[in-house]
Amino acid sequence: MRQPQILVVDDEAGLRAMIEDYLTLQGFAVLQAGNGAALDRVLATTRPDVIVLDVNMPGEDGLTILSRLRATGHRAGIVMLTANADEASRLAGLTNADDYIVKPFELRELVARLRAVLRRLPPRPAEPRRENTLALGPCRLDLDGRQLFGADGLEIEVSAMEFDLLETFARHPRQILSRERLCELAHGRSLGAGDRSVDIRITRLRRKIEADPARPAILLTMRGEGYLFDPAV
Repeated sequence: MRQPQILVVDDEAGLRAMIEDYLTLQGFAVLQAGNGAALDRVLATTRPDVIVLDVNMPGEDGLTILSRLRATGHRAGIVMLTANADEASRLAGLTNADDYIVKPFELRELVARLRAVLRRLPPRPAEPRRENTLALGPCRLDLDGRQLFGADGLEIEVSAMEFDLLETFARHPRQILSRERLCELAHGRSLGAGDRSVDIRITRLRRKIEADPARPAILLTMRGEGYLFDPAV
């Protein structure tokens, strides 16, 4: 199960560290930022579920940051932290925030508030599936589906052992690999004396992926040494 991710934004480094230590023990993944600029750097690469945001920070204060985040469409839950408990600050904070907690506070209370906010958040859209592929010249190896696709996007039929051999080449570009080493890497076994199975498979693969199998440009023969995959094609 995915850990809820919490971003703690406060100019007090000691408080941030204390919150991170406690929340981590409670099963949260925690990030820190000391001000609005640091917050923006975090948000450029991550999408926290909830932001714990201090109101009273030098420079850009928490309420200004809150308004800016909501205006630009950030959908993270936001829990405001402040030492000011008067009703005006409470109402201002709750205008766009999901909750509000006054310093000093019990860390158990913060956890309870965070879990309540998480329950109220709409389901997060699924992350787009990242294609797990390797390039092999103009071709593409789909590692999850164990399929080979040509430059035109059409599937090229290969056997399981042929695919293992192609994956080995793709993971070792520009490296001379002996027949024995290829057999160990691709098939997990030693090559027996007189066993020409690797050569036979490479000949078959060249017919499938080379523009001219008689003059290979992708899977090259290195005389007396073995084979080499050239990714520059």
